[in-house]
Amino acid sequence: MVSLFRVILPVTDIDRAAHFYAAILVTPGKRVSPGRHYFHCGTTILACYDPRADGDNFDAVPNPDHFYFAVPDLETVFEKMKQLPCRQLDPAIKNRPWGERSFYAKDPFGNPICFVDEKTIFMG
Repeated sequence: MVSLFRVILPVTDIDRAAHFYAAILVTPGKRVSPGRHYFHCGTTILACYDPRADGDNFDAVPNPDHFYFAVPDLETVFEKMKQLPCRQLDPAIKNRPWGERSFYAKDPFGNPICFVDEKTIFMG
């Protein structure tokens, strides 16, 4: 059986990314190299990656589509997000036509992210 174990989230400032995602995910995560900071999200690692800080010769470009996080307390995460430097944040939590309760945002680096009430996740 194949399993997804790591996803890369490109960032332009690894320290800011570590602070931002630590606040949301309620864990400090772990710096694994000068430009990589890992957060364990269930069985998948969210890897914030700053190519310049890691010595690579290219700039980070935001992901084209959303990463989805299932959370036990959507309201608390939404309130935290209001205090953080998001590039964009939905004005309210919404009930989606497919049954999920969620909100969308963009992190400080332009990556689109979504937070879903874990009791309402839709698996297709």
